[in-house]
Amino acid sequence: MSERMELYKCNVCGNIVEVINSGEGQLVCCSVPMELLEEHSNDDNANEKHVPIITIEGENKIIRVGSIPHPMEKNHYIIFIEAVSPDKKYLKRKYLQPEEEPKTELRQNCNYDSFTARELCNIHGLWVSKTAD
Repeated sequence: MSERMELYKCNVCGNIVEVINSGEGQLVCCSVPMELLEEHSNDDNANEKHVPIITIEGENKIIRVGSIPHPMEKNHYIIFIEAVSPDKKYLKRKYLQPEEEPKTELRQNCNYDSFTARELCNIHGLWVSKTAD
């Protein structure tokens, strides 16, 4: 069973899809079952170039990818950075292109105080961190 906000990748053509509504069926692309992208975190002894780092600067919450800057090259880059509220009702996503800084910001007056930050690397997959509740 697929769950809302899960990401799946086709290992044949590279399509990535997000589940909007949970369902019982299997996700298939190019006649092959799609791979569920597992979330990696600090608990996985993660690479310091991938885990989202959340800080507060002035009035805003900032999400940067990695304690060491992540490459943003044509063949290796961050596809998106997002913040998801605990109830999964609110989502802010920023899509990135190579050469852009892997960073986004949330206004301090956003609809939620705690959130999960996720980022998707085109090579190393999905990475996550959470703010304290």
